[in-house]
Amino acid sequence: MNGAVALGGIVGVLLSGAFVYWEIGRFAAPQVPQSLFDERRELFAYTAGLFVGVPIAFVYLLLTAAVANAALISAIVDLAILVVATELAEWALARSHYFGRNESTPLYALGFRAAVGGIVVVAAVAGYLGSPTLSAAGLVAVAAGAIALVSLQVGGALLSLPRAPWAPTARGGPVSGAAVGAAAYGVLVLGGTLGAEGAIAAALLVVAGEAGVYRRLRRRILDPRLTAPSKKEEGEGVPPPAERGGFGRTDR
Repeated sequence: MNGAVALGGIVGVLLSGAFVYWEIGRFAAPQVPQSLFDERRELFAYTAGLFVGVPIAFVYLLLTAAVANAALISAIVDLAILVVATELAEWALARSHYFGRNESTPLYALGFRAAVGGIVVVAAVAGYLGSPTLSAAGLVAVAAGAIALVSLQVGGALLSLPRAPWAPTARGGPVSGAAVGAAAYGVLVLGGTLGAEGAIAAALLVVAGEAGVYRRLRRRILDPRLTAPSKKEEGEGVPPPAERGGFGRTDR
């Protein structure tokens, strides 16, 4: 069992860490003229997500067990706890003085939710590896499910953000995030009851849906802030970095 948990941890950290490195890293210098967030706070947000992800992963295991045993009431209760706890955690982060209330909040929310997804992946992978029957198709299904779990979290991170002045065209909020998250979890868990092929199909469906949500909201919330500093050179109406508002890093 320890080996299964260790392997699950490797998979979860690799997936969530890769997202943070490649996607959130796009918004840090030298990829952009000025980092669009405080790297220390991003690390703290990711670490907070790891801790919050532990009870959420436990509830996810309860949900999968309830669905496998056809315990409908328990499954509904577990699903409600799963999505509500996740939304409350992100809501608290987005409203906090340290992480929230500015244009960098979406990047901190992404790191936080990616870490939550990574811990849920640990539970999913360890749960399968601890089962008595392993197969190549089952391993592929677990890998696809792991990608879907992280996709579910990072897509939900942007969708669950409350409307803010720096993203007036973004439509979403905790209710929308909870609804989409519940649907995605339902597809994944129900797909897992249909064998490896069903689990793979469900995971691909969730990844495709969450990728569409993420791409749409990234353009509306993040990309304008990525391109804005390069539209004009210093001295042409753009204040120097130390005087710009918005994203947090001005000490470069």
